[in-house]
Amino acid sequence: MLIKNISLLAGLNPGGILRRRGSDMARLECMADAWLRIAPDGTVHSYGPMDSLPVAAESEECVDACGGMVLPAFCDSHSHIVYAGSRHGEFVDKIHGLSYEQIAANGGGILNSADRLHETSEDELFAQSLERAREVMLKGTGCLEIKSGYGLTLPDELKMLRVIARIAETLPLTVRATFLGAHAVGRAYAGRQGEYVDHIIADMLPAVAAEGLAEFVDVFCDRGFFTTDETERIMEAAARYGMRPKIHANELDFSGGVQIGVKHGALSVDHLERIGDEEISLLAGSDTVATMLPGASFFLGMPYGPARKAVDAGVTVALASDYNPGSSPSGDMRMVWALGCIKMKLTPEEALNAVTINGAAAMGMSHSHGSIAPGRKANLIVTRPLQSLAQIPYQYTTPWIKSIIIAGKAI
Repeated sequence: MLIKNISLLAGLNPGGILRRRGSDMARLECMADAWLRIAPDGTVHSYGPMDSLPVAAESEECVDACGGMVLPAFCDSHSHIVYAGSRHGEFVDKIHGLSYEQIAANGGGILNSADRLHETSEDELFAQSLERAREVMLKGTGCLEIKSGYGLTLPDELKMLRVIARIAETLPLTVRATFLGAHAVGRAYAGRQGEYVDHIIADMLPAVAAEGLAEFVDVFCDRGFFTTDETERIMEAAARYGMRPKIHANELDFSGGVQIGVKHGALSVDHLERIGDEEISLLAGSDTVATMLPGASFFLGMPYGPARKAVDAGVTVALASDYNPGSSPSGDMRMVWALGCIKMKLTPEEALNAVTINGAAAMGMSHSHGSIAPGRKANLIVTRPLQSLAQIPYQYTTPWIKSIIIAGKAI
């Protein structure tokens, strides 16, 4: 494919960097009035200014961008899109003033989703989840992390992970799988959290590893969920199977999850609505990505993660959707980009880097995704003609996508 008449080709990466850290997040390499060529293997072949436009080969599809921009597709590094049914009843509970913790204490929340998932067949779960994955792909996501964690029993966690594998086989977008058995304590282990952790380590992790169903392990390390000691035990056990940690941390309290994540070389620590100078300093001195989830803050009315302060301190910040049925029922990364600007005070360029190359880094995929360079995956968004890049998060509901290209093909 040869794309011509691109007003702005943004997110170029000629130096092959793997992340944008701190002040470098404001840097967005671009080329105006450009063309881009995609190789037959679905990677970027080359690009250049329109005055050097090559002649299209006879077998090559020629696409006229008509003055639209071309951006890297979004890299959403934190989602829970494999779930059954809906939790819109809890949405009404939230309107009536119940907190996240109150809803969970009343039998809602994660355990509610686990009950629904247990009653749903794998094929039906796949059908529901595939629809969501296709939805986010059509909204511009080209690389997506999906977590388990609504099973909370060995058979149901494996069911979720097999569904994630089927999504990866069915759609052209890149999918990374995370085992989150430690999302909450399963009902069968109520009041016996230590035994449930033992079950994860002795039974769940070996079974997941035996089928090769997950690249990462995650733990909800926060007040009312799993302790730092329990989190550390699970991470150490997962490391024996080659699973890198990605930790839910500091959503509800100063949980110590950031410290444990950095200590164990986590790819990312996620949520971070409640972090202070100690956590920010620690992240600035590490390669762990600080992944913040503004959609959850928007939906739950929680504080937003201190992205501006973290970037100014030199942290690698990513933004992700947290698409899930209870606290962020949307996978629209354009909205995440906009919230990064509107609520977290990132510039449009910083926030775009946070939802592309840094999101890819939080999945260990930035060598191939999240930026535009020869040899990188041709996952691209072609926009309608725009006056500036800032127009996208500024007019945050205006239709802006002309076409989506995933693995070199328009979808």
